[in-house]
Amino acid sequence: MNEKEHWDKIAPSYDEEIFDVFYNDKDRRLTHYFKKYGNKSHMAIDFGCGTGKALRYLSPLFREVLAVDISRECLSETSRRGYRNVVTKRKDLSGRRITLPQSDFVFCCNVIMLPEPEKNNVMFRNVQRAMRPKATALLVVPSLDSMLFAAWRMVDWYKKEGVRPGDIPASELAYFSGKKTDLLQGIIRIDGVPTKHYSESELAVVLRRAGLAITALEKLTYNWNTEFSSPPAWMEDPYPWDWLIECKKLSPS
Repeated sequence: MNEKEHWDKIAPSYDEEIFDVFYNDKDRRLTHYFKKYGNKSHMAIDFGCGTGKALRYLSPLFREVLAVDISRECLSETSRRGYRNVVTKRKDLSGRRITLPQSDFVFCCNVIMLPEPEKNNVMFRNVQRAMRPKATALLVVPSLDSMLFAAWRMVDWYKKEGVRPGDIPASELAYFSGKKTDLLQGIIRIDGVPTKHYSESELAVVLRRAGLAITALEKLTYNWNTEFSSPPAWMEDPYPWDWLIECKKLSPS
């Protein structure tokens, strides 16, 4: 898939088509971290900003925000938001030779989830290179554990209605319609698009390889209506989640 063309096409209807993490953040954990690291003398980078949904939170808290994305059309939508301390820059964040200024805070929300593992690894390294020595990165990535748990919940739901697992409609299992090797690598089809999901243990490895140390790892939880159109009342916690990761730069060995 051509990422630039894909996001240029989606830009005008971005708010309707793309899952809104900020709206669905059940416990308002993103707001907590923004307030924790906000500093009017610091610079932040929104790494893969889309149409700039994070800027309503970042712009008031930082001296300057650099909003970076592959899509010129998304950046045009970002500029229309009118934040005076926000500068936009078009970059392919999976590029090995991109240059970004070092910042005090990097936010990257559901960007590093391409079906090509090496491109994701490059993006993690680019996040690390955009951080000053004492900077913090806050990353949100899809959870493989959550996707498998949601699938288990769905099977359990069908069982309660008298449907055996083998009789569940194939359309309900479309998430897992790829190759076995895709599933082993955490690549799940979301609306037909192969999307990388991460396990907790995998994150520990890939972030360390990128020169990042995890200082906090928690669940960014959502309600069940983000997974099912009409979830039953008995379907309560645990809730589905993305991984929310606080990182620092690893000290040179």
